[in-house]
Amino acid sequence: MSPIELREGRDSDAEGFIALIGACWGEYPGCLLDVDGEVPELRALATYFRDQGGTLWTAERAGRVIGMVGTRPLKEDAAWEICRMYVDAGARGAGLAGDLLRTAEAHARASGAQRMVLWTDTRFTRAHGFYEKHGYVRQGSIRILDDISHSLEFRYAKPAAGLVVEALDAAAAASAERRLADLLVDCVAEGASLEYLPPLSRDRATAFWKAGSAAVAAGSRVLLAAWLDGRLAGTVTLELVGSENQPHVAGIQKLMVDPAARRAGIGRALLRRAEQAARAHGRRLAMLDTRRGSAAEALYRAEGWTELGAIPGFEMDGDRRPQDTVFFWKAL
Repeated sequence: MSPIELREGRDSDAEGFIALIGACWGEYPGCLLDVDGEVPELRALATYFRDQGGTLWTAERAGRVIGMVGTRPLKEDAAWEICRMYVDAGARGAGLAGDLLRTAEAHARASGAQRMVLWTDTRFTRAHGFYEKHGYVRQGSIRILDDISHSLEFRYAKPAAGLVVEALDAAAAASAERRLADLLVDCVAEGASLEYLPPLSRDRATAFWKAGSAAVAAGSRVLLAAWLDGRLAGTVTLELVGSENQPHVAGIQKLMVDPAARRAGIGRALLRRAEQAARAHGRRLAMLDTRRGSAAEALYRAEGWTELGAIPGFEMDGDRRPQDTVFFWKAL
């Protein structure tokens, strides 16, 4: 098979772009491509992006366009938009889409982007899963387009650079379920004290986060996520519902960091942000627990949490051996 060339797009790629987009849209009922009536910029797309301060890339194999992506700056909050992202059906599953997305994101980041934004049709379910895998979450309202396809679009976004912790609303939490399920599976496999034992199936992990999204929607839970240079690499939950005589108490649970992103300050940033969120919700006291001897225990002590006590053999580790659990509290 001929190698794939990834290069900057040219206006002369127009016919290839139109054929590729038309084929991708044709996979979904009701998606119609009217080039001259609705997207005439496809006739000179490289110039269109360049005039907006952006860049366009083409993936080509044996002279045929099989992939494309563009990025351009937006006026809001140093954000850059990822757009015109398409991959030919015959070229999927081999990493080309990831290469295209990383290329566009790297360019935007080098140009000063602090946030990445994209819009995707509500019918493009495969694309949703792809973007969610790469750390994007739903944000804001659905956009209604006055086009012949009667398009509705989801807005996805994520921080582009540095270490950023944000609270997820119900829509964002639901869209993060796939990535957070992977994170939970990986952390349990590494021996984290998270109530589950390895091997944890992805179905069980996904079910946990689906319940979590429902709790966020109900207002009983705050879900925080941490991104490191655009990768969703950690999370923590804040439980707000307790007994009637403890309305001032919050529980901090499920603090986890991607094993591949440890020692970058993610756990500390998540813990501090959880404490801030608890105060913002009127909580004056917080509690949490972890396995004796874990890295989390050292973090909690360093952050000023007070040990309440330990229960010997309260939990099992991955080898099914009993381990002590330490309980902490902190006045907020």
